[in-house]
Amino acid sequence: MDEARFGQQGTMTRMWARKGSRPTAVKQTRYEWVYLYAAVEPATGASVALQAPNINTGTMSVFLEMLGRELGENDHAILIMDQAGWHKARKLVVPDTITILYLPPYSPELNPVERLWAYLRSHYLSNRAYDGYDHLLDATAKAWQPLTPEILQSVCACPYLEREIGR
Repeated sequence: MDEARFGQQGTMTRMWARKGSRPTAVKQTRYEWVYLYAAVEPATGASVALQAPNINTGTMSVFLEMLGRELGENDHAILIMDQAGWHKARKLVVPDTITILYLPPYSPELNPVERLWAYLRSHYLSNRAYDGYDHLLDATAKAWQPLTPEILQSVCACPYLEREIGR
């Protein structure tokens, strides 16, 4: 589980161009943002996401409630996430069906969802200009929609979380 900020000060990425040419890319300097909260089960590609205008304990509690409702009647999720302040706040409401496992500080490479943010930026949300908040909100939603369980399994593959079969 993690959250990411996507905004009008977007990401510049490399692009294909003819040798010797200098392609131009748009870069905005406005300050509107959309936050995307997401949890992915790397083994199956199952996922839950929430777009929000801000990032705080209240919104995190809403996301955890959504995730809890998505779980099956007999399921229990172990949610791996970083130690952001809103993840550890006393007012955070965690459903009984979710156990939180915090990653060590400064270790984003251990969080499979971090690779998902890079994928969304490079494939859908970079080198673009957004007219305003609603356009940015729509672009982020459209970037999430084509993510199939197979894509999520591939992007969020995490060998250290995979079970050993037959032992």
